[in-house]
Amino acid sequence: MRKRGRRTRGVLAVVAAAALGVAGCDAVGGDSAAPPEKAKPSPKPTPLWDRSPGSVAAVGDSITRGFDACDVLSDCPEASWATGASPEVDSLAVRLLGRTGAAQRSWNYAVTGARMADLPGQMAQAVRRKPQLVTVMVGANDACRSTPSAMTPVSAFRADFEDSLRSLRKALPKAQVFVASVPNLKRLWSEGRSSPMGKQVWKLGICPSMLGDADALGSAATLRRDTVQKRVEDYNEVLAEVCAEDKRCRHDGGAVYDYRFGTTQLSRWDYFHPSVNGQARLAEIAYRTVTAKRPLT
Repeated sequence: MRKRGRRTRGVLAVVAAAALGVAGCDAVGGDSAAPPEKAKPSPKPTPLWDRSPGSVAAVGDSITRGFDACDVLSDCPEASWATGASPEVDSLAVRLLGRTGAAQRSWNYAVTGARMADLPGQMAQAVRRKPQLVTVMVGANDACRSTPSAMTPVSAFRADFEDSLRSLRKALPKAQVFVASVPNLKRLWSEGRSSPMGKQVWKLGICPSMLGDADALGSAATLRRDTVQKRVEDYNEVLAEVCAEDKRCRHDGGAVYDYRFGTTQLSRWDYFHPSVNGQARLAEIAYRTVTAKRPLT
């Protein structure tokens, strides 16, 4: 009996040890262990270009002021392609922000007659509003001088544009910039010279380097206009190159320069500046550029 009791106790001890061993394996990671957690996906990087900015400031010249769009020889900012409230134009600001938002969060610092040399000062005004998008349309007045020799040198044009973007970047590192190309001035002359009234207004001093002696077709007049046109093309090259160096800048890819403005898109008072219809076309170009998934080329 004693031997049997000892044997029984020995068997029980072995069974208990085996049971504990099995329990220990389960605890370390046997079949009952929880499955490993799935790795969390990395957050998507914030895109450099926001296709729906929340505020807009405009800088530039008479085109952005809506000059001669509504009345003769006067600004009409409500018809501006960039910030105007006119439902006929449906400006960039209205398209991006809605009519109420545009009234509250868009500002127009463009000045009729402004040249590239004036852009740094306008940009300094604009940054005080801390806009998420700044629109730039300037350069026509740099070419529209009394004579071709008075046009802004390309080097000075570049320096002032670079200075403007540097000051913007220093104040607002994440602000976006839309840059419009300078219009095709020679095409505007070609279209507008069919209007006797337009030519009379041109004599008041509108772009004399291109529009002076509008009916003259001799070699001297042709050379003058070609010289101005070449300078416009050089300015557009500068705008595209400098903008390309800034990762938060978009150029229109020459869309404004290439647009075939007809008499419907030109002011019925001076046949040079955009009409309300022309301003609407400019707004379309800007909106298409700003909201594109990729920069236009």
